[in-house]
Amino acid sequence: MFPDHPYEETIDDIVGVGGVLETEMLVDAYSRGIFPWPQVEYPMLWFFPAQRGVLDFSELHIPRSLEKFIRHHGQEFQFTVNKSFAQVIENCRIQKRPNQDGTWILPEIKRAYLQFHLDGYAHSVECWRGNTLVGGIYGVLMNGVFSGESMFHLEENTSKLSLLHLIHWLKNKGLTWMDIQMLTPVTESLGGKYISGKEFFYRLPFSKTI
Repeated sequence: MFPDHPYEETIDDIVGVGGVLETEMLVDAYSRGIFPWPQVEYPMLWFFPAQRGVLDFSELHIPRSLEKFIRHHGQEFQFTVNKSFAQVIENCRIQKRPNQDGTWILPEIKRAYLQFHLDGYAHSVECWRGNTLVGGIYGVLMNGVFSGESMFHLEENTSKLSLLHLIHWLKNKGLTWMDIQMLTPVTESLGGKYISGKEFFYRLPFSKTI
């Protein structure tokens, strides 16, 4: 269904329409750097942005205010990986975000990624204060490339702390960068940047196989 060179075949960053959100199709998509982004009342849309957000770990920058917060409050939180994926994606779904109405995490997305997690591809980091989940992030690890999908916070800076813990986890697996899809103020403040879709594609292991 998906083109081998998606950066050559986009229309408004869209490279596919329709299909079923199931593990086999998601594996095929993420291998090529493509991800689903549903729109209400439209068939499923599959995207490959012309400008792609990435975070190279060698360029990670921790703002002074966050360093101060970690110094004074970091010990108050505990972190886990894949302990409560369902809670993380649900909190991402209901997180209120500036200048956004509703959420792209529609029921079909939630169902698909819960299964994607059970199949070993989608992962979450959880931030806890005691027994209470206060922040987290989830994404997809495919062929040595992690694509961040969404994060949430219920307390100050807990999404940022979750992202930093994720980066530590990925570095321990030998990764040197992650796909952040699109820049947000948070990821930009930590060193995220845009590169061209073509440059992004040729970072993927899939590009070496065609």
